[in-house]
Amino acid sequence: MARHRMPFSWSFSPMAARARSSTHRLASAALVAAGLCLAATAAQAETRLCNRTSIVTEAAIGVMASDTAATRGWFRLDPGQCRAILQTAEAPGRLFLHTRAIGEPQNTSLGQPEHVTLCVGEGDFLVSGATACARPNTRMVAFSEVRPTVVEAIAVLFLSEAADYDLPQARRAGIQRLLARMGYDPGPVDGLEGPRTDAALRSFIADRALPADAAASPDIFDTLLSAWRAGEGPGFAWCNETGHRIMASLGVDEGGRIVTRGWYRVDPGTCLKPPVELGAARVYSFAEAVDRDGRPVQAAGKPLVFGGDIPGCVRPAEFEIGGTDCAAHNARATGFLAVTFDGRRRASVRFRE
Repeated sequence: MARHRMPFSWSFSPMAARARSSTHRLASAALVAAGLCLAATAAQAETRLCNRTSIVTEAAIGVMASDTAATRGWFRLDPGQCRAILQTAEAPGRLFLHTRAIGEPQNTSLGQPEHVTLCVGEGDFLVSGATACARPNTRMVAFSEVRPTVVEAIAVLFLSEAADYDLPQARRAGIQRLLARMGYDPGPVDGLEGPRTDAALRSFIADRALPADAAASPDIFDTLLSAWRAGEGPGFAWCNETGHRIMASLGVDEGGRIVTRGWYRVDPGTCLKPPVELGAARVYSFAEAVDRDGRPVQAAGKPLVFGGDIPGCVRPAEFEIGGTDCAAHNARATGFLAVTFDGRRRASVRFRE
């Protein structure tokens, strides 16, 4: 599958290069790793990472001195949020950053240049000797070298979109983006206030029975992400409750015939909303489980598929097929499940083993 790329580039505020002492160049793995540890109390000097994008982001940082490196993560940053990532404004070596998008398709590229590959873990991790992975549940990922702006002993790195949001705009744009992914139609993701965004937010708050001021809550992005992962909101959603990757195909009625399109990737534990016309009375769904290499998963000696009895066509690669004459399109015939929307314009298919 091709990597998704977001329609923006990431930028980092520059600073003048500083000469590093021989002590930094000869730092040991333990010393470098110690430099990544945050103080238990607020420090006078620190390095902050600020998210001026509309994407909920997790970040890992790396410090490299001579041929020694250490990494630490993950730091969750909601749109419009800043966090301290170092207890000093001067890293004990070259500073690197790796980020990953939350609430976007897996393998979404955030547009960062790749300068070095370092080892990361999961959860709250600290990896010394990070130029290679030697422990379970770790992996190598690409990092970008970054240089913060330092003002009055505070160093700041910004994650920025081409839209160049300020922090409050980034927060609003982040809310808009997740509302849109759930089908609430907040209008363009622009970080600006407007009646469509207000109406979409009111609908979401009412559907979840939240307080009227929920948008101002510090946990609003947790609430939005939880709802998105559960497939909530208007429209049609696939939700994958298996341990396998699911490749799904969607069928819609167009001009009296069924048009099928695929494939849509639905990772384990996530939901996905494919594009569906607002006036559609029903949709048709077919899906199959695949392994890491894209091969069909077998269950009881047969491919693990999720469909129904409505005839439709699919092909191995990306496709759009009108009608049910599969042979004419060099496709195979299969059975799709008919899915009807409820009175609130909602429908979902949950894949379970």
